[in-house]
Amino acid sequence: MRGRSRPAAGGGRLVILTGAALAVLPFLWMLSTSLKTSAEVETAPPTVLPAQPQFSNYPDAVRRAGSIGTPFLRCFLNSALVAAAVTAAVLVTSALAGFAFSHLRFPGRGIILLAFLATMMIPFEVTLLPNFVLIHRLGWYDTYAALIVPWTANAFSIFFVTRILERLPREMYEAARLDGCGDLRFLWSVGLPTIRPALVTIGLYTFIGSWNAFLWPLIATSRPELSVVQKGLAAFMQEAGTHYHLLMAAAALTILPVIVIFVAAQRWFQQGAEYMTA
Repeated sequence: MRGRSRPAAGGGRLVILTGAALAVLPFLWMLSTSLKTSAEVETAPPTVLPAQPQFSNYPDAVRRAGSIGTPFLRCFLNSALVAAAVTAAVLVTSALAGFAFSHLRFPGRGIILLAFLATMMIPFEVTLLPNFVLIHRLGWYDTYAALIVPWTANAFSIFFVTRILERLPREMYEAARLDGCGDLRFLWSVGLPTIRPALVTIGLYTFIGSWNAFLWPLIATSRPELSVVQKGLAAFMQEAGTHYHLLMAAAALTILPVIVIFVAAQRWFQQGAEYMTA
């Protein structure tokens, strides 16, 4: 039996390593291209590695991006502000709503939760026009509110937190209530420490999704000073589409914050992933 299980385990590792290599390959190609000269990029067949790394491509990409649109640093700051605000709001709404659905008893609880889940089946494109009309009537067009407020709650995150908090014994909550502990204090002292890995996972997914958002910021804003980093890349590609080495350098700079955050939260992310599969 042992002899048979080892090849199976080895085959599984081979599949995982192959999938990881395929996932990393585009990123490595982007880094390689960002260090090439314009002539090397246009060479056919393309070279795998640059003959002499051109690290000057990165400051050149930042300068060119600023010359054709909003300064790249401003785009970075806008994306960081929007992503951080959306992430914080999603964490708060998910924790509060998840606690309400898991521990509070009120009429229509199941129907409301089902309605939340039903919204996950609605494509983003269907809600695009109603959301735009709403923010326009509220006077939020071309403001940070248009980029942040529509995404401050997430149905999947609420459902995820609800299911985790339901694992807490009901008797623990009732005993805390008898001792004079309020709902918010119970959530802060007992609930949040329990779901901390899940909140980190939700926060990571939310931050990445907000950082990578392109279509909604493109529609909800028009002022250059409100451009996010993805709009900056799009403008760069339109105006300097032939300079792929500079475009790849700008793209590498765009991905860097996401990588740093993922590495910093990796331990919590792994624990959160275990919650998802449990």
